[in-house]
Amino acid sequence: MPPPDAIVPSSAPYDSTGATTSGDRGAPPDHHALPAETIDRLGEDRDFVTALARGLAVMLALSGKRRRMSIAQVSHLTGIPRAATRRSLHTLAKLGFVAIDDARRYYLRPRVLSLSHAFLSSSPIVVLAQPILDRLGEALQEACSVGILDGDQIVYLARSTTSRIMSPTLNVGRRLPAYCTSIGHVLLAHLPSDQIDDYLERVRLHAYTEYTPSTERRLRALLKAVREKGYAFASQFMESRLCTLAVPVRDAGGNYVAGLNVIVQDRLMTEDEMATRFLRPMQAAALELGGLLLP
Repeated sequence: MPPPDAIVPSSAPYDSTGATTSGDRGAPPDHHALPAETIDRLGEDRDFVTALARGLAVMLALSGKRRRMSIAQVSHLTGIPRAATRRSLHTLAKLGFVAIDDARRYYLRPRVLSLSHAFLSSSPIVVLAQPILDRLGEALQEACSVGILDGDQIVYLARSTTSRIMSPTLNVGRRLPAYCTSIGHVLLAHLPSDQIDDYLERVRLHAYTEYTPSTERRLRALLKAVREKGYAFASQFMESRLCTLAVPVRDAGGNYVAGLNVIVQDRLMTEDEMATRFLRPMQAAALELGGLLLP
């Protein structure tokens, strides 16, 4: 895995979500999924451990909206053969990562948190961002977060402790498609042009709402505007009555390594209103954080 303070080119095969579509309103992709076809393709590598990959895919399947699933349901969701799914769940249960209820449905146990804790507690950007986010959140009286680009998605790494109760889709560790998030826009916008082209060729642009940038033309225009303005604004791209404003975080070497945003939920604000109220404090916080991050 690349270091958390680096922008990852979206060429990693496990991040593919299918062919590009325009205004796709079918079922949204699972941002945590590790598709069986990806595992099969990587299995051509002699050093690739398919059983380990399948175990991770099974565990990721249990982290979605359906908290408890049967062997058949996990097999269907992942595309992994039922026998292999059963062995993976059995192994994970023996190791303490999953458990089974009286209805023979599997669910995650708290031990899985040890995996994320090891990353979050050792990541420089997480450790350094937290006090800065807390001060910013207190000053703005709004929720503030830091996220990075990981493949075709963003991952939230830290959130201000003063945050109000918010949608679970914005929790630390949550992965969201980069094309419909403000943090995603500030990071995509500063990728090399060939990487942006590659991203747009493979990403599936699902229309979560009527406001989602679900066509290549509109997304390119938004990214161009971000480069010109230096910040990104997203209003109801994924959820109704949810607005965010984001600025990039650049490390001491000038590299774009993360995005910092403020999140306004259950009420709508215009871009001008958010920029007037939040932009300068956010830019100051991003500058402070970036100055602490080595290239």
